[in-house]
Amino acid sequence: MARGKSVFTCSQCGRREAKWLGHCPDCGAWDSFVEEKVTELTPRMRGRSKAQGGDGGAVTPLRLADVVSSASERFSSGIAELDLVLGGGIVPGSLVLVGGEPGIGKSTLLLQVLDKVAADGCAALLVCGEESAAQVKMRADRICATPGDITVLAETRLEPVVEAVAAARPALVVIDSVQTLYSDAFTSAPGSVSQVREAAGAFLRMAKETGTAVVLVGHVTKEGAIAGPRVLEHMVDTVLQFEGDRHRFFRTLRAAKNRFGSTDELGIFEMTEAGLAGVADPSRLFLSESEPAVGAAVHVAVEGTRCFLVEVQALVSHSELAMPRRVTTGFDRNRLAMIIAVLARHARLPLSTSDVFVNIAGGIRIDEPAADLAVALAIASAERDAPLQPQVAVFGEISLTGELRSCSQSERRAGEATRAGFAHVVAPASDAGRGKDGRHVNGASDLRGALAIAFDHVPSRRTNDSTSVDKGV
Repeated sequence: MARGKSVFTCSQCGRREAKWLGHCPDCGAWDSFVEEKVTELTPRMRGRSKAQGGDGGAVTPLRLADVVSSASERFSSGIAELDLVLGGGIVPGSLVLVGGEPGIGKSTLLLQVLDKVAADGCAALLVCGEESAAQVKMRADRICATPGDITVLAETRLEPVVEAVAAARPALVVIDSVQTLYSDAFTSAPGSVSQVREAAGAFLRMAKETGTAVVLVGHVTKEGAIAGPRVLEHMVDTVLQFEGDRHRFFRTLRAAKNRFGSTDELGIFEMTEAGLAGVADPSRLFLSESEPAVGAAVHVAVEGTRCFLVEVQALVSHSELAMPRRVTTGFDRNRLAMIIAVLARHARLPLSTSDVFVNIAGGIRIDEPAADLAVALAIASAERDAPLQPQVAVFGEISLTGELRSCSQSERRAGEATRAGFAHVVAPASDAGRGKDGRHVNGASDLRGALAIAFDHVPSRRTNDSTSVDKGV
């Protein structure tokens, strides 16, 4: 007979201990251990489990040459932006985890995917644990073209859900959400470490055995990470992060992990009355239509195979605090501190007593080092109270010595800026001659040279600014 006992499991990383601990030795989280009841098999049950199956249960290794690749079996989700992030479409038998803040549009996007897949003649199933079938139908009537082709299962018990999916064998299953499912084998509440791990493991086995593609919707914590044990992200094949400000119309989709494609691709969506629509030309969304303003610079960004322009905004104001603030939105705060230090050392900008705020327009996040130059020029423009030259786009990585380092895909960046109507591009000197039209690319070897080109020695409108950039270049 099985014996039951209690263990304490970390809700962050899944570490198990025989007694409660206030601090997790693995992930460092405080007060994260929760008590759970587990069932331990007796020696007799272990022996019977090992003997079960006999010769028919033996596992035979296969040569890779005899394995049929599933790369050619991908099927489209019906949404080009999602296919781009997934690496070309949905792989049968894959397990995908989609995370994002509440209200960001996860359920809306996946309902549209189910609609497209069902319209192509493939079976599509939605397991809704947070909504009733009637609530799902209300949203489907608004955003789906053929909502009647989607099958809905409103259930939160894990065993009936797995049995229903295995019996139906649909092409695509969406579980919304994995934190709402629970197994009767565990006494812990839905969303606990044991329940989430058991649900993910059950769907992983089912996906590999039946070839059904499974998409799990996951909740996120207040820090933006996917809730549940860290092992959940290791078990799945793909982890997608749905980002953006829910108060804006734009959403971005990134792959934090992808076993079937690149993690550098970026999908951009616009929230409309009919659901989420893919954006073919992101540059028009992230650029201001007004004249160049003080504290603004245009950066030529590259995300995977996509190249677009985005506006970087900065504000510099005198600080009343002993420690001036460094606030960023859509940009790494540590990298901003480095750029400010380089500006103070190599461009002689007096920023030690000023608050510096940096924002990436449109609610998008830029992580590439090539955005360093745009951030630096935006800060210099705000500090000098003088705009950059009209029709200037920039890109370049700044080193601690003040030099500009070469960026990847510089030719594509220069071409995209020219296509968008920008007359000049400020780039590292090593990238100046790589554009198709070299006349539009102005190379600078260091930060001081880039400031001179971007401002063209425009005099500052501050009358008492005795430490302007002009004196430093």
